[in-house]
Amino acid sequence: MANINSYKPGSFCWLELATTDQNAAKKFYGELFGWSAFDAPMGPGDVYTMFQIEGRDAAAGYTLRAEDRAHGVPPHWMLYVAVENADAAANRVTQLTGKIVKGAFDVFDVGRMAVVQDPAGVYFCLWQSKKSANGITGVDGTLCWADLNTPDQAGGKKFYSELFGWKLHEDTDDKPASGYVHIQNGEDFIGGITPPQYYNPRVPPHWLPYVQVANCDATVAKAQQIGGKLYMPPQTLEDVGRFAILADPQGAGFAVFQPNPRK
Repeated sequence: MANINSYKPGSFCWLELATTDQNAAKKFYGELFGWSAFDAPMGPGDVYTMFQIEGRDAAAGYTLRAEDRAHGVPPHWMLYVAVENADAAANRVTQLTGKIVKGAFDVFDVGRMAVVQDPAGVYFCLWQSKKSANGITGVDGTLCWADLNTPDQAGGKKFYSELFGWKLHEDTDDKPASGYVHIQNGEDFIGGITPPQYYNPRVPPHWLPYVQVANCDATVAKAQQIGGKLYMPPQTLEDVGRFAILADPQGAGFAVFQPNPRK
């Protein structure tokens, strides 16, 4: 386990659920990942739920507003990326032909953020922290990886490498090569970009978060037992681990990952 008090620029720093049933989501993820839920006021009649492990923040959630649902916004998980300056990063998004959905704004005295889209339409948030973080990593129930699912892998590589300085590595271990691209932020490998031939055109381009678990198969069985939906059954990545893709009862998609024991 590692406590996180600050996030490196370019790292995934927050995982946030937008849902149609906040109480049901708290119950589902509490049973699935052992998250404790703590609610804080977020305007008239709304609360923001902090999901915690061992007293540290693992994720958060809120209820989709009526206007969002009226525009067809589905339940989803949103990824935040740490930046040194949210305003400058948002401006850079537009220079790289991305889109600002909501310009940089203050979140109380905690930080400053912007909601943006990459050129393919993938949503994500930029986060400039103003206070020490209370994060946690490396234990079950924490964000451990994220995959970019996009029809334009080449465009995604160019956009994100120029925006965040990520190093991108083609997967050449497989013969023939898989086409998967690994994302490296500084010294850390944090995610990947899936090959375009695996992109499902019926699903909007998106970032898919992975949550670490001790037993992939047992977690999948538990998720289905408590109302989750299975999209991809457990698969083994040789010398890496085992993963599966799921959705919660309200439809927000996510993946679980069981890493191989360290040698």
